Amino acid sequence: MSASRDTAGFIWELWSHRRRVSALPAALRPASLEEGFAAQCELPAITGQARAGWKIAATSTAGQAHIGVDGPLPGTLLAGRVSPSPARFSLEGNLMRVAEAEFAFRMARALPPRAADYTEDEVLAAVGSMHPAIEIPDSRFEDFARVGAAQLVADSACASWFTWGAAAPESWRHTDLAQHPVPVAVNGAPVGVGRGSSVLGDPRIALTWLANAVSRLGCGLGAGEIVTTGTCLAPVAIAPGDTVVADFGPFGRAEVSFPA
Repeated sequence: MSASRDTAGFIWELWSHRRRVSALPAALRPASLEEGFAAQCELPAITGQARAGWKIAATSTAGQAHIGVDGPLPGTLLAGRVSPSPARFSLEGNLMRVAEAEFAFRMARALPPRAADYTEDEVLAAVGSMHPAIEIPDSRFEDFARVGAAQLVADSACASWFTWGAAAPESWRHTDLAQHPVPVAVNGAPVGVGRGSSVLGDPRIALTWLANAVSRLGCGLGAGEIVTTGTCLAPVAIAPGDTVVADFGPFGRAEVSFPA
């Protein structure tokens, strides 16, 4: 097995058994983002789960502070951990225990790797639909804010669970998503209002960033894949028994609950 596959196998063992480490063993520890991404890309083969799409960690200052990095990171969404809204996920063994309201996009056409960056117009032309979404992240590290970007990328940028609602009306394409409010409630009580401007300034900018980030790393976006663009407000604390609703107004809503 390659070093990347060995690293991915080690991470999946942690994930499967709800265990954590302070850092990856030295022999498996990626020395760069590129090495971390190579390990991440082995996860679908190691787990036997297709890649459903991608997440972007740390597209907001709150998200960057939460995991101790200074810029966004790409992560893989595994098909077995993606469910349509309303979803029900277990928090057993989850260290982070936060929910993140996010703008998500489903690709109608692939954007394969290429030398030149994709423009925002090219990326949006490849999008089939926008969706309201909630991500429930987690980490396989005891202190995820200290391990650094390379190890976090190997660990799929803190991916865990993801739910998304029905496709939004096509009017999203002509809406100022940067200023679009997203009220979030836990058990019916308001906890905050997110905005698209928290996501690298605009969810469209974040989507374009992801398309080019994975292109430069030798991968690409596949037709049918989901891209969720990062939390549009500070991560919301959750606990077993809670229900979280992110209300995107005319674009729908996403809901997730957690068994007590």
